[in-house]
Amino acid sequence: MTRSGVPTRAERVYSALRADILAGRLRPGDRLPFTELSAQYGASMGVVREALTRLAAEGLVEAQPQYGFRVTPVSAEDLRDLTEARCAIETLVLRQAFAHGGVEWETRVVATHHRLQRTPQMAPDDPERLSDEWLAAHRAFHTALLDGCPNRRLRAVAASLHDAAELYRSWSVSLTQERRDIPGEHRALLDAVVAGDADAGVAALTAHIQRTTATLIAGAELSDAAPA
Repeated sequence: MTRSGVPTRAERVYSALRADILAGRLRPGDRLPFTELSAQYGASMGVVREALTRLAAEGLVEAQPQYGFRVTPVSAEDLRDLTEARCAIETLVLRQAFAHGGVEWETRVVATHHRLQRTPQMAPDDPERLSDEWLAAHRAFHTALLDGCPNRRLRAVAASLHDAAELYRSWSVSLTQERRDIPGEHRALLDAVVAGDADAGVAALTAHIQRTTATLIAGAELSDAAPA
């Protein structure tokens, strides 16, 4: 950002690339050639490289020696590892949020849930793709759930794992035909927060995380190794 608060060109390209990956417009495993991206996003190759380097640090893209960058491929093995890590870390952070969050935390959770509930889940121009607005509202809700935890490092680790899961979450709809009661899963989390029931909250969050994994592995025929 500039001092005036206006995003720089590098910020805009980074944000646009990130949104395209998380929304599935750039698919896992897709090559990311500098020349094509420079033309598509109207930026120099240096700016594109900077954006891709930031996305690589987030785990959304990966660098390949002699081949440049590609969107991070998906695999069953990685998804299982990610799910195990999320269940361990996010539930730990959520328990601390229940212990320390207070009424302000509860209010943020209620407010972000209301926005999520009122945001259309699927893109109006593509009913098989999650909308960018819903993805943003979903992230805000899950961020609010964990923001009651006073440990900033734990929150940062949880946020990083949640970001890594966005790629799988976006693809859990487009790669499978199974439909879940996702609003019901979010309602269970909200109800636990309002009731102050940490055990119910942890159980609901664990089930919520694990359902995406089960849906993808069962319906998308993910391999146990990422494609070369």
